[in-house]
Amino acid sequence: MLVVVSDTHAREESKLQGRTAEAVREADLVIHAGDFYREPVFDAFRSAAASLRAVYGNNDDAAIRDRVPEVRTVEYAGVRFAVTHRHRSGDTGLVMLGRGRDADAVVCGHSHRPRFDDAGRLPILNPGSHAQPRGNRPAHAELTPSDEGEGAELDGRLVTPDGETFETFQIAGGNAE
Repeated sequence: MLVVVSDTHAREESKLQGRTAEAVREADLVIHAGDFYREPVFDAFRSAAASLRAVYGNNDDAAIRDRVPEVRTVEYAGVRFAVTHRHRSGDTGLVMLGRGRDADAVVCGHSHRPRFDDAGRLPILNPGSHAQPRGNRPAHAELTPSDEGEGAELDGRLVTPDGETFETFQIAGGNAE
């Protein structure tokens, strides 16, 4: 399972609770889309996750910025993701970033609003914030390889720390143009 989190905004701990904590511990791979805030939080995620791929966000301290990139490409089960915290040009910029990295989807954070949008040329996944939702639903994303269909495809869901799934989606691999 791939777990996607973002926008922790903590000083000393991961603030992982409930299903979010379980998912991070169970995951084959965890993507954090930035804004850990302070280095001990980054280290807490590294300890909790079997494998962590992260980018830094606009609120991350210099110690985190020294350890992770602003943008990275991550592959999981044949699906390629461009990962960044945010893009100044909004969704258009995110799609251009993804296309430039031959990605099948883009993962971002920053807004604290969980969403999956596949209406454009490239799907965009924002897991929201598990720790500081700022008026939105607290959330993370879980993606697992699909049992159906040909080729690489992930079944995804947006999930609250209480374990409630409130949106499901699919991301297909090999769609980059």
